[in-house]
Amino acid sequence: MTEPRVLTFGCRLNAFESEVMRGHAQAAGLGDAILVNSCAVTAEAERQARQAIRKARRENPSARIVVTGCAAQIDPARFAAMPEVDHVMGNGEKLEAKSWQALASGEAPRSAVADIMQLRESAAHLIAGFGGRARVFLEVQQGCDHRCTFCIIPYGRGPSRSLPVGEIVNQARSLTESGVAELVLTGVDLTSYGQDLPGKPTLGQMARRLLKLVPDLPRLRISSVDPIEVDEDLVALVAEEPRLMPHLHLSLQHGDDLILKRMKRRHLRADAVALTARLRALRPDIVFGADLIAGFPTESEAAHQANLSLVEECSLTFLHVFPYSARKGTPAARMPPLPMALRRERAAALRAQGEIAKAAWFAKSTGRDTALLVEKNEASHALGHTEHFAPARLRGEAAPGSIVRARVAGHDEDGLILEALAQAAA
Repeated sequence: MTEPRVLTFGCRLNAFESEVMRGHAQAAGLGDAILVNSCAVTAEAERQARQAIRKARRENPSARIVVTGCAAQIDPARFAAMPEVDHVMGNGEKLEAKSWQALASGEAPRSAVADIMQLRESAAHLIAGFGGRARVFLEVQQGCDHRCTFCIIPYGRGPSRSLPVGEIVNQARSLTESGVAELVLTGVDLTSYGQDLPGKPTLGQMARRLLKLVPDLPRLRISSVDPIEVDEDLVALVAEEPRLMPHLHLSLQHGDDLILKRMKRRHLRADAVALTARLRALRPDIVFGADLIAGFPTESEAAHQANLSLVEECSLTFLHVFPYSARKGTPAARMPPLPMALRRERAAALRAQGEIAKAAWFAKSTGRDTALLVEKNEASHALGHTEHFAPARLRGEAAPGSIVRARVAGHDEDGLILEALAQAAA
């Protein structure tokens, strides 16, 4: 049977949900469908989704094109008006098998998008794997109760809701038994995990229980976390648990206190600096990634410099930099904007600072031992990521999903260059 084709935009959560959608669509017999899982975090992300829809229709004139994701949830009429689109489905509906069954039977309306703010629970979605990938994302939390002034995502994802610990453990066990070597816990506002559950378990408590009850899971990774919500259990786990990877991606957004307040963030610069220093003292090899926005409305030159200097002060290694993108309906969209050329210039400066930091960390890693999770083989090399989430390649091929002990022999602009140690696979 033909498998539905999925075009995924945006976050890790979308990557997970695309696999859930693929499974539901295939089970419903929609093998000819093209599923577009859109993102709304920036105007560029929406533009890319619309462009992909038009291209998909040109190349597949008879296919059924279904558009879902955050952009479709927030503005379903815009996508329904596209002649290339057959159906628009909301973020809640896309995860329900009955939505795809209705589509297959011809009973589904052209647009099926309910009020996502009414959702109060997050259901478990068991998947067999991510197309054989060694690393998979495991959705443990949905939605967000915060209202950062630049962000439209809460209106696409709804209120914060968490998956019970027992269901997470069941999913993790199933995926581990299928051969997955690394799980990445993901969510919209991951560090708010558990606040809606009985007893209010923290993210750290949940992760500790998962690791205890799934002893065969080789590696666990935490995706993006809010620095002000990192709980003491997670801090302890960073210090004590070798299966928790020494890499955290921080939702920092900016390095200037006034801009952080105008963003309605709940942390200040000093909080970010203190957290990274504390975690590095507990686990000296830990590395940090971060999201940073350049050119936020009212950003002065001094504020921009504070953004740049945060990279060094927090010893950030892997940056995701975004020039500010106004989202209709958000408070920041009504603030005095900076010229787009200046936003792009400042984003370029931040990226350059990030490249310097990354190159310095690559150079410092030379000669050290590491462990490569092999994801694929290409041109007589095994490719994957180390425990620090550094992209790396190893001479010679190795089985995808295996973890290979290696030494860092050098690096280039693509990542680390590794040589296998004598004991080979771990």
